[in-house]
Amino acid sequence: MIGIIGIITIFVMVFGGYIAAGGKMGIILKSLPFEMTMIGGAAVGAFLISNDGPAIKHTVKDIGKVFKGPKWKPEDYRDLLCLLFELIRLARQNPVAIEEHIEAPDESSIFSKYPRILTDREAIAMICDTMRSASMNYDDPHQVEEVLEKRMEANVHHAMHSSHALQIVADGLPALGIVAAVLGVIKTMASIDQPPEILGKMIGGALVGTFLGVFLAYGLVGPFAAKVKDVTEDEANFYLLIREVLVANLHNHATNICIEVGRQNTPSHRRPSYSDLEEALKAIKQEAA
Repeated sequence: MIGIIGIITIFVMVFGGYIAAGGKMGIILKSLPFEMTMIGGAAVGAFLISNDGPAIKHTVKDIGKVFKGPKWKPEDYRDLLCLLFELIRLARQNPVAIEEHIEAPDESSIFSKYPRILTDREAIAMICDTMRSASMNYDDPHQVEEVLEKRMEANVHHAMHSSHALQIVADGLPALGIVAAVLGVIKTMASIDQPPEILGKMIGGALVGTFLGVFLAYGLVGPFAAKVKDVTEDEANFYLLIREVLVANLHNHATNICIEVGRQNTPSHRRPSYSDLEEALKAIKQEAA
C-alpha cells in the first residue's frame, strides 16, 4: 500500500506542479508513446542482454516486494523461535527421535505446525543440515558458525541480484533518454524550414525523451531497486536468527537461553515481546505434557 501511495504521490507532484505552473500536457501526451517505445524498449532490451532466464524471472518476481514488503512478519519470527525450541528440546531429550524430523521435515509432526516456515526450503534446509551435523558429532560451534555465515552470504548475494539488475537499468535510463532526445532533434533539424510554432512543438517533443529517462530512473526504477534491496536485507534476518539459535545450542546453553539469544538478535520491529514468546513456549510445554 505504501508503495502505491508513493507512486501516486510522484505522479501527482511532478505533473500537478507542471500543470500548476502553466504547462500543457498535450505535447507530453503526444510524444509519450513514441518516446516510451524508444526508452522503455531499449531499457528492456538491455535488461534482457545483461541477465539470463532465471535471473529475469527472479527480478520480475521480486518487483512484487515493492508492494508486498518483507515475507516474514513478527508472528513468523515467534513461530520460528517456537519451532527451534521444540527441535532443540527433543534433540537433547532423545537424540534418536529427532532424526525422523530432520530427515523428513515434510512429514514431521513438529514442522507441520508451522506451515509458512515449512514452505521456505532454505530455512528448513539450514535447520535440518545443522542439526544433522550436530548429531554426527560435527559440533564445533565456531566451524558451524563459519559454515552458516558463508551459506548466508551466498544466499544474500543471490537474492540481491534483482536489486542490482534494477539499479543498472535505472543508471542507464537517463542516457537512453538523451538518445531519444537526440533522435528528436535530428527529426527537428530535418524540418528546419517549418514555421517556429511547429519547430517549437517538435523540440518540446524531443525534450520529453530527456525528461522521461530521468523521471523513470530517479522516480520509479531507482526507488524500486532500493526497496527490493531493503526488503531482501530484512528477510535475511530470518536466517540470521536460525544461525544464532543453533550456534548457541552447540555451545550447550540451556534451551531457553538459546531461544532468548535468537529473540534478542531479532530486529526490533520484528522481535516478539518476551511475554508473548513465553506464553507460546508455555503452550508448547503443556501440549507435550
